[in-house]
Amino acid sequence: MPTPKPSLWIDADACPRVARDIIIRAAERTRTQSWMVANHALPLPPSPWVKSRTVAQGFDAADNVIVEAVATGDLVITSDLPLAQEVIERGAEVMTTRGERLTLDNIKSRVQMRDFMETLRASGEHTQGPNAYSDGDRREFANALDRWLQRHARS
Repeated sequence: MPTPKPSLWIDADACPRVARDIIIRAAERTRTQSWMVANHALPLPPSPWVKSRTVAQGFDAADNVIVEAVATGDLVITSDLPLAQEVIERGAEVMTTRGERLTLDNIKSRVQMRDFMETLRASGEHTQGPNAYSDGDRREFANALDRWLQRHARS
């Protein structure tokens, strides 16, 4: 019996609209089940492949739904490092909306740096946030997502 095709789980609250559009087109093209999880309703086209899961308002509500639902081999698209670490430990793969893979080899150092930067900000230090989402980021994400989908396509 063939193994089921992995699903995509998108932490949609912070996902740029252009990245959501890329995901929708890719899911339709490859017939990959995709779940946009957010704490508000998302405008999505009618599709058997792309579904929305609206969660209650609250800290980490979307993250908790993703963690509970994700299966080994699924891809989670998020820039939330604690969420990434948790789903990686559950056997899922993680990609940011900039196309960067987060793995067991790099997630712990990323979480530590995030925690350090949070401590600096809490002490009054002004730190720079992430750069604006660029055309280059969009291309990197689209290419990385296509590579992942090709690797996981049914033969």
